[in-house]
Amino acid sequence: MANLKEIRNRITSIGSTMKITKAMKMVSAAKLKKAQDAITAMRPYSNKLSELLQNLSATLEADAGGVYSEQRKVSKVLLVVITSNRGLCGGFNSSIIKAAQKTVAEQYQGKTVELVSIGKKGFDILSRDFKVIDNQSAIYDDLSFGNSALIAENLMQLFVDGTYDKIEIIYNSFKNAATQIVKVEQFLPIEPIQIEGHVSADYIYEPEKEEIISALIPKSLKTQLYKALRDSFASEHGARMTAMHKATDNANDLRNDLLLTYNKARQAAITNEILEIVGGAEALNG
Repeated sequence: MANLKEIRNRITSIGSTMKITKAMKMVSAAKLKKAQDAITAMRPYSNKLSELLQNLSATLEADAGGVYSEQRKVSKVLLVVITSNRGLCGGFNSSIIKAAQKTVAEQYQGKTVELVSIGKKGFDILSRDFKVIDNQSAIYDDLSFGNSALIAENLMQLFVDGTYDKIEIIYNSFKNAATQIVKVEQFLPIEPIQIEGHVSADYIYEPEKEEIISALIPKSLKTQLYKALRDSFASEHGARMTAMHKATDNANDLRNDLLLTYNKARQAAITNEILEIVGGAEALNG
């Protein structure tokens, strides 16, 4: 059995760790509230805009905007992998990295696959096995629609130029603080919604159709990427809050076990001292 000093040192160390995990949990909880409000407010607008875009895309073959819905034979693929810059958030990053590896292995075997990394954790791992053409980890320093739009514009240009035939986004979608859903979402080309071979909706255009489409499609694509970033940002703080809560609970259980061990060892030491005193007194009396 470890001596009392060793046990005391371990109890003190665990207590210090608990203070850190509690603090990190509280910080993530505060950030989560703001991030959750942002993604909750954005989703209805983003979903409706995506619906409009998908419905319109089936009529774009002859229009300038049809370049974003051009279906090509897939030989070069670009994956936009969204992770975090920091760890201590459970399986948040590893689930995205595994999803990226699985997507390449199962869907794009034999094809040229390159990556755009958003988040240092994903870049550090995936750059070992894949060609990462861009690392946009700095966007988390100022996560705004304007900064996200610059990345989206670059992705759109890569598709229009024919550099890539397909672009997908892999990210964690926020459900609640304890649950994040890994999504592999097609960014380009735009896929139209079809119902029994017909476009699901028809629209009357005012002003001209070309003018509306030329403004709507880029805006919708920029919004799609920004929503994925916001989803991932909220998911990260939810995952970190949950991980730190579990870490605090585990540390507390371990500290309680050590306290019990310490008390038992202390009691045994006191008992031994009493026995030694009694034995010495009997020896003197004898």
